[in-house]
Amino acid sequence: MSYIELATALIFVVIPLALTLVLKLGLERDIIIATVRSIIQLLIIGYILTFVFESDSPIFMLLMILLMIVAATQNIRRKGDGIPGIMWIIVLTLVTIETLTMGLLLGLGIIPFEPEKVIPISGMVIGNSMVLSLLFLNKFKDEVERSDDVIELILSLGGTPKVAIDNSLKNAIRTSMIPTVEAQKTMGLVQLPGMMSGLIIGGADPMEAVLYQLLILFLILTTASISATLVGYLAYPRLFNEKMQYIGLTYRKGK
Repeated sequence: MSYIELATALIFVVIPLALTLVLKLGLERDIIIATVRSIIQLLIIGYILTFVFESDSPIFMLLMILLMIVAATQNIRRKGDGIPGIMWIIVLTLVTIETLTMGLLLGLGIIPFEPEKVIPISGMVIGNSMVLSLLFLNKFKDEVERSDDVIELILSLGGTPKVAIDNSLKNAIRTSMIPTVEAQKTMGLVQLPGMMSGLIIGGADPMEAVLYQLLILFLILTTASISATLVGYLAYPRLFNEKMQYIGLTYRKGK
């Protein structure tokens, strides 16, 4: 696709912009900002990826993955406000997932150690882990805030912090995993997945695109379960002090 063809495709931005103006939805500014930001961000990442692929250097590849982890951590950290040390919990979770999944993919010879394979798949793994962590933290904090009395009652009866918070923890893990499981049930029936569509548009054989898409679906299922479980089991002890007393969420000042 050329830049002229891309500019022509902006008609698909003009249509929602016109609709929001006619209906007075007040979304014009957000649509324009989102469009400009997406163009700039994707063009920049396109040039960076071109440089990394052409250099074929493992160092640049690792730096690219590190950049993804830092950006994802920054995005998740705000949602985890109230849980002490959440930033390092997120970093540990993302690094563990990336190391585990990429170690298995490369170690078992499923994909070659090439920037063209490692970076896009790492992006999908880290991105999905980010979304799942956000879903988990949102649900976990809500569960904890609604279960204050139950948690303190269990502790007063001699229960451990793990027993006291077990129900809230498992509810949050289950809730954050449901969208991934449900989406996989209808994959290929209701919609063609993004990666598969991209490969087909790019000229790949449809069956090859399906095989890669299935690989990504399996990875996403793994990241969904590990992300929520790791963040949950690393985060919940932070809601108790050394005497096993419940201190709850501790928001920073100004929140």
